[in-house]
Amino acid sequence: MSRSSSTTISAELGLRLVVPQQTIVPLVASLYYSGRDPYAVRMAFHVGTDEPVEWIFARDLLAAGIESPQGEGDVKVWPSAQSCAEGEDLDVIGTADTDYAVLNIELSSPFGEARFEAPAQAMSAFLRRTYHIVPAGQESNYVDIEAELTDLLRRG
Repeated sequence: MSRSSSTTISAELGLRLVVPQQTIVPLVASLYYSGRDPYAVRMAFHVGTDEPVEWIFARDLLAAGIESPQGEGDVKVWPSAQSCAEGEDLDVIGTADTDYAVLNIELSSPFGEARFEAPAQAMSAFLRRTYHIVPAGQESNYVDIEAELTDLLRRG
């Protein structure tokens, strides 16, 4: 099945913001993936402001982080079998394709740090959908180098 590089998929994901003393604050994030930007997953965190806070993640980083600790610097991801909230197990509906219930996502910026817990199975399902648009290892086939260079030169 062939798909256009303009295909975009999205999903809503219930996250849990982990704040000091291991308190959990539920929130919603929107995930976006486009064949026009095949290496990236955009995640918009809805935090009660008019505009969501958006971060861009390497798709491979999220995928690898479901299985083992990944990342350094501003973004770190790692799996865990349960939530950090007092040993709380997360119920994952359906057949799990991973031994981990939680994908931990830690973000750092000059404005502060935040740690989120995402349901690993839901993240894994979203990522599987992205690989239907652009298969792993074929991302460079979907990048229009000429258009990217033209865009960069226009901005400069």
